[in-house]
Amino acid sequence: MTIPFFLVDAFADRPFAGNPAGVCILPEAAPPRWMQSVAHEVGASETAFVIAPDSEGARLRWFTPADEVDLCGHATLAAAHALRIYENERNRPTRNAASFRTASGPLTAHYAAEGAIRLDFPIDPPKEKTPPGGLVEVCNIPAPEWAGRSTRDWLLHVSTAADVEAAQPNMKALARFDTRGVIITAPGTAETEHDFVSRFFAPRVGVPEDPVTGSAHCALGPYWSDRLGVTHLTGYQASRRGGTVAIHLPEPMPGTDARVHLQGQCCTMVQGRWTAPPA
Repeated sequence: MTIPFFLVDAFADRPFAGNPAGVCILPEAAPPRWMQSVAHEVGASETAFVIAPDSEGARLRWFTPADEVDLCGHATLAAAHALRIYENERNRPTRNAASFRTASGPLTAHYAAEGAIRLDFPIDPPKEKTPPGGLVEVCNIPAPEWAGRSTRDWLLHVSTAADVEAAQPNMKALARFDTRGVIITAPGTAETEHDFVSRFFAPRVGVPEDPVTGSAHCALGPYWSDRLGVTHLTGYQASRRGGTVAIHLPEPMPGTDARVHLQGQCCTMVQGRWTAPPA
């Protein structure tokens, strides 16, 4: 047995940009140890496993090279992109959306116009909190204007986009802090069309700097929405590869939790078959 495999640049409108993610499409559940080995072999910041897709949806799991995580935006975008290719090649009915069952609850990816995909994710607003001693120093940034913690990460708001771009965290020291990662962010500049810029560092889970982090925008979206007074925003993650995330915070329906919509495009870089199937 061989496993369909894709390498996809997510949140990218051209090759060699955005954030690469591996995607494996599995006919049935596989041992976590095998999935972790695949993710380590692929070496991308995340590899997504789409398990037993059918008309009702699929299960979705995400692994970094070092660990399983409970939410990943760019790999979900890549998974939805790869699933549409996989199903089109098998002459299956074209769907308008892909539904995934995940450790973070049900997630939906809607196929939008001109190849874009819109993710419907749980919101994760940060709460103001004093960072632990030494965190700001190991990030090598000026004193933040605001600091807080989302469910997964620390968010540090510095004064300028130049401060974000100049940050050079000590990865070995940063990995000792009990957090998935650290988001460093600042307002966008007048010369750009972006409302804010950010970078994301997660050496504790094997990702020193992530090129474009969808799940971090579940915190960045509500944070900047509150400060700018808007519900539609555009964020730019200023990594070496760079990537743009369009964000919308819809009004929640009565009796439902707030959500955040993250939209971007994908480029297929590699399509083939994984020839070392689950044991």
